[in-house]
Amino acid sequence: MRLYLASTSPARLATLRAVGIEPVPVPSHVDEDAVAASAGPLEPDDFVTLLARAKAEAVAERLVDAGDVDGLVLGGDSAFVVDGHIFGKPHLPEVARERWHAQRGRSGVLHSGHWLIDARGGQVGRAVGGATSATVHFASDITDAEIDAYIATGEPLEVAGAFTIDSKGAGFIDRIEGDPHTVVGLSVPFLRTLVRQLGGEWPELWNR
Repeated sequence: MRLYLASTSPARLATLRAVGIEPVPVPSHVDEDAVAASAGPLEPDDFVTLLARAKAEAVAERLVDAGDVDGLVLGGDSAFVVDGHIFGKPHLPEVARERWHAQRGRSGVLHSGHWLIDARGGQVGRAVGGATSATVHFASDITDAEIDAYIATGEPLEVAGAFTIDSKGAGFIDRIEGDPHTVVGLSVPFLRTLVRQLGGEWPELWNR
């Protein structure tokens, strides 16, 4: 059973490969800001699930129109919440630096949305989804020089919360409460649950 990944996230791709799945990555080209703006204020779990759904639907519809799909289409999105404020990708070095100065020594919650569409047989069928979350605790002794060096790598600019746990940012995190894969952007246990809700079985996706 083929899995189509409606994302260009290297972390999501690496996570799936690590658990035995070689997906077909397909960029969604969804305007995330426009989708979020049209929806209005949302709770974090609803926010990331909405964006995950938009990505999955865009890719599924495009692949079905092209007659080029037979499997499940997965969309994902993540956001980091500190003090009730939702933060996505910082994009700019100065924004990432501001966030790191504010979050070192503190904690926040990473929310990851998932949306899975059954497109077996080349048709858009049932869809299921939802969000998972995990609490991230940052080290209190992170120096300004370390923050500057990390930002200079470019790694934190295109990830929710301006940090990673599966690359250079891992050294700045004291501990995680919850599923670590959620912080990467894709909860593997939750994906298994969604696959089974659509009538599939987890081992059917193993193709590596």
